[in-house]
Amino acid sequence: MDELKRTPLHDLHLALGAKMVPFAGYDMPVQYKLGVMKEHLHTRAAAGLFDVSHMGQVILRGDDPKAVALALETLVPVSVAGLAEGRQRYGLFTNEQGGIEDDLMIANRGDHLFLVVNAACKEADVARLRAGLEPKGVSVDYIEDRALLALQGPGAEAALAALNPAVAEMRFMDVATVELMGVEAWVSRSGYTGEDGYEISVPESAAVALAEALLVQDTVEPIGLGARDSLRLEAGLCLYGHDIDTTTTPAAANLLWAIQKVRRADGDRAGGFPGADIILPEIATGAPSVRVGLKPEGRAPMREGIDLYESETGGEPVGRITSGGFGPTVGGPVAMGYVPAEQATPGTRLYGEVRGKRLPVEVVTLPHVKQSYKR
Repeated sequence: MDELKRTPLHDLHLALGAKMVPFAGYDMPVQYKLGVMKEHLHTRAAAGLFDVSHMGQVILRGDDPKAVALALETLVPVSVAGLAEGRQRYGLFTNEQGGIEDDLMIANRGDHLFLVVNAACKEADVARLRAGLEPKGVSVDYIEDRALLALQGPGAEAALAALNPAVAEMRFMDVATVELMGVEAWVSRSGYTGEDGYEISVPESAAVALAEALLVQDTVEPIGLGARDSLRLEAGLCLYGHDIDTTTTPAAANLLWAIQKVRRADGDRAGGFPGADIILPEIATGAPSVRVGLKPEGRAPMREGIDLYESETGGEPVGRITSGGFGPTVGGPVAMGYVPAEQATPGTRLYGEVRGKRLPVEVVTLPHVKQSYKR
């Protein structure tokens, strides 16, 4: 096994009493002294600080920023050319079969585009970008000397504004260059918890000082991967490699909101991305199976991989849970998974097989917990 990589905050995690686990090739904190449940609830009530430096940061540049945006549109089904300066949006890398190779954030920072991609996919993503864009005159710069922190929760604005009041003026999906602790920070008002908050890219050398300046505030606690997962599950957000993968189309994943009208059939820039001949017709016809919210009855969580059945006995599986666990905010089990389109209506009753016994589960509308972004 290759030696695990470490983020610039590794020693701070240890000093804070973190339990470390392997994740996407990195030694990462799964929880701290509070424990997963309290970390989750603290983020919902105040502010949680996450180390997400394992994720990939990429800059795309060229002589003409509009041409760079149009070039990227050959790899993703979203409108990049229509993205205003100082704004970002969610995107998808797709393949020729209409599947999702990764999901990412795309920010227009004026003279360049800034991308954040998933840790487990970043090498493949950079290779994909270089192969697809460098022949079009776009430089692909993989950033390896910056850390990435996420500050999430209703107290995030006040905590970060204590370091620079300008961040309070930002709205959901805004991006800005802000001075924090004397260094240039690339800040977006976004995150992966369903809460208001920020993602903050800073030079590696400044990461510990920034983290400590936030953690010294009474409202901020360090949060690990365990609570990050339960928070995003309650918020109905996909985890790549679990809820979406190379075989999942955007329609099946219920991610069509990420494909703007201009890139759809009859749009001014329709198609032109991998898998368009599969993805665009599915927008009209729908996918055979779709991602839905699931609420198991009782207190027992239903976890990833559990098969779903139409009836309490007999028959073949009709669907499968892709993410599931206990939702601390909900106070009970929550899940997501794929079911046939005809059984995706909220209120539909299915059965999940847990240790040989089928237990009832209801199809529900996502998210499980209302999102509270500052729009």
